[in-house]
Amino acid sequence: MWLAILTLIIGFIALVWGADRFVSGAAATARNLGVSKIVIGVTAVSVGTSAPEILVALDASLRGTPQLAIGNAIGSNTCNIGIVLGITAMMRPLPFAGTVLKGEVPWMIGATLLALIVLLNGRLGFGDGLLLLAGLGFVMYRLASRGRAGGELPEGIEEELAELPEMGALRSVFWLLVGLVVLLVAADKIVEAAVEVAELLHVDEFTIGLTIVAVGTSLPELAATLAAAIKGQPDIAIGNIVGSNIINILAVMAVPALVAPSDIAPIALWRDFGMMLAMSTLLVLFAYGPGSRKLITRFEGAVLVCAWIGYTSLLYLQRHA
Repeated sequence: MWLAILTLIIGFIALVWGADRFVSGAAATARNLGVSKIVIGVTAVSVGTSAPEILVALDASLRGTPQLAIGNAIGSNTCNIGIVLGITAMMRPLPFAGTVLKGEVPWMIGATLLALIVLLNGRLGFGDGLLLLAGLGFVMYRLASRGRAGGELPEGIEEELAELPEMGALRSVFWLLVGLVVLLVAADKIVEAAVEVAELLHVDEFTIGLTIVAVGTSLPELAATLAAAIKGQPDIAIGNIVGSNIINILAVMAVPALVAPSDIAPIALWRDFGMMLAMSTLLVLFAYGPGSRKLITRFEGAVLVCAWIGYTSLLYLQRHA
């Protein structure tokens, strides 16, 4: 057990480092090839930063454990709102940027409803994966169109672009490949260790994906969100999380649908997807609700954290009932 847990910890650390190297190398390589800033922003940055979740989902699906991948997609979204935004808001209230209110939050609502539609029949199939990818393509197209029309890309993406280092052609390709290899190896070891933990604890892979793997793959978002708040850029924090949640639904959940279609247990729909939907609804109420101050207050942050703790406690109690 302890060896599996140690493997998970080392794997998550490697996953974070590999993702950073991969995104930096990919963006620099694209820049050296003359790719526009807009295209780099909506591909290498917006999708590339979710490479850990995507590769974990791919490895789990190829291993024949797609439930772990689906659980990770749902659990990561719940964790992002409950833990990442909740803890950060308790430290410093988080305002909703104008671009997030007009673009990213409505897209997140649309992506969540699309996921609900594809899961309602109790199966995540190949056609569902294509539908989710079509949704991802639409979001990326809208981002690119907004940038070309003279509008701004989401502030989180703009900030990432500004912080990416300049690299020569050879160095950028080197770090792109190194980052990709580290991501692949780390994802493989994480899935292997997660399956072992599930067997030792006598729980299913879906629950491990909802909890341990979801928390681990959400650590980069927690670090980035806390850093943005500490640096006096709290308005970027919500945009980062909303963007991550959109990718988790449209890209990460699409992977097991395309690679290893599988059935979804009714409890996963009403309890786990229902919790993700409830957390997303809370975020929407904080943004658009009557009398809303267009920010997540410290009290509201505490509500989000308590909701996640209560949900995780429910998972534990049901497993040991």
